[in-house]
Amino acid sequence: MTPTYQQLCLFTCDVARASGKFMAEERKSFDDSRIENKGLHDLVSYVDKESEKRIIAALQVLLPESGFIAEEGTCSKHGERYNWVIDPLDGTTNYIQGVPVYAVSIGLLDGDKLVLGVVYEVGRDECFYAWKDGGAYLNGNPIRVSERNDIQDALLATGFPYNDFSKLEEYLEFLKWTMTSARGVRRLGSAATDLAYVACGRFDAFWEYDLKPWDVAAGALIVTEAGGVVSDYRGGGNFLFGKEIIASNLLLKKLFLDKITEFIK
Repeated sequence: MTPTYQQLCLFTCDVARASGKFMAEERKSFDDSRIENKGLHDLVSYVDKESEKRIIAALQVLLPESGFIAEEGTCSKHGERYNWVIDPLDGTTNYIQGVPVYAVSIGLLDGDKLVLGVVYEVGRDECFYAWKDGGAYLNGNPIRVSERNDIQDALLATGFPYNDFSKLEEYLEFLKWTMTSARGVRRLGSAATDLAYVACGRFDAFWEYDLKPWDVAAGALIVTEAGGVVSDYRGGGNFLFGKEIIASNLLLKKLFLDKITEFIK
């Protein structure tokens, strides 16, 4: 019998925590010589790859028929119905540099629908998770997005372009608007963590472009189950594979969408 979404989610939390523990231990004696460049400003380490292998091995036992969309490509199996979307170490540059903001991100697609998400932020030992129609949680406690409706009171988050600079000027113009309109803007270096923080109300909105499915799959589901909204820059649903995302509470959604389309085409 296939486990329920809730059962799958709670097991996935255990998998994410185990992977996070491995990464934290490896960080104590991290070997810089085993860092590789995948592309411009895009780093990968042996820890990313080993973490992904461990996560996939555990999830294959849980759901043998499932496939994987994983950042480091250690498994290319495609599932007919279920596919896990995995970033084994979101925030690799932070991890390499010793900046304690990095996370394990694991989402699950049932067909084309996100049905569970787990973001384990290792440095704070915080596990954010949600399953479809089950609400969102942080270490066992229910979470909700914020209720701030005035941009002047809002704390926003973003990610800087690091590979695709085709929209850099537009991005900077929109960043200027947010910096002069909101309470503040933060850039943590981990999109999964940014989304989790929107879900629990620490951030009121988040935006970024040139992201991959594994960066956002888990966090997007958690935001939605926490009462927030997630979309692409035009308000549509193409945020998983469309390389752009906005996540916010319901009260700031319209303002954020209206403004971002003024600056970024």
